[in-house]
Amino acid sequence: MRVRLPPRPVLYNMNITLGVNQTTHTAGICVREKIVLSWSSGKDSAMMLYEIQQSGKYEVASLLTTVTENYDRVSMHGVRSRLLDKQAESLGLPLHKIYLSTKSSNEEYEAKMKESLAQFRENGVSSVAFGDIFLEDLKKYREDNLAKISMKGLFPIWKKDTKTLIREFIRHGFQAVIVCVDTNVLDKSWAGRMIDSDFLSQLPSNIDPCGENGEFHTFAFDGPIFKRKISFSIGEKVMRDSRFYFVDLIPKD
Repeated sequence: MRVRLPPRPVLYNMNITLGVNQTTHTAGICVREKIVLSWSSGKDSAMMLYEIQQSGKYEVASLLTTVTENYDRVSMHGVRSRLLDKQAESLGLPLHKIYLSTKSSNEEYEAKMKESLAQFRENGVSSVAFGDIFLEDLKKYREDNLAKISMKGLFPIWKKDTKTLIREFIRHGFQAVIVCVDTNVLDKSWAGRMIDSDFLSQLPSNIDPCGENGEFHTFAFDGPIFKRKISFSIGEKVMRDSRFYFVDLIPKD
């Protein structure tokens, strides 16, 4: 049975609360569990990584991101692959890209994800962390697929109040820009806006402040997890699928 998920542009980016077997102790030495992060390039992924780092219980083996092959852009977010590379460089973490076709199906996504995760599993990784917050069907979808390959999911920001979470994001010094909006709920002017106090005060009350229902997507470019700020300029805005407005971020170096 196909899972019904909230509206997403182009294709699904199956970008899982913290689980068990987090840390083991051998001869008095703390050994952190190796995990992979499903990295969308946005603010929720950034907050997820922040929570993981603060816990001190995990070793991040790699970021894992789906990229739309023909466009060479992050799936759903539309961010150029070069900016994704710069994120990984600034974070000081390896990056593994999964390339999907433009009109990718769930079947294609699942097959390629299974293939990539199997490689990590062979190298001692048994868990994948996701930045999901409250979508129960999406969480179950991820956990069911991971169970098929004897892996489990971690959800570091699961069930956190989204108003509190976005305020913490800003308070911790993170910066992010809106790269995609669903015009069924937000107009074109929101694309390219920064996530800040003005954003929160002006956001319509019917929109989740973290965009968890697919109202908008972001690109995180600065904050406590980054070694250096990622520089870019705002380019043109383009509508796709007669519904989603994407803003092009152009790397500055």
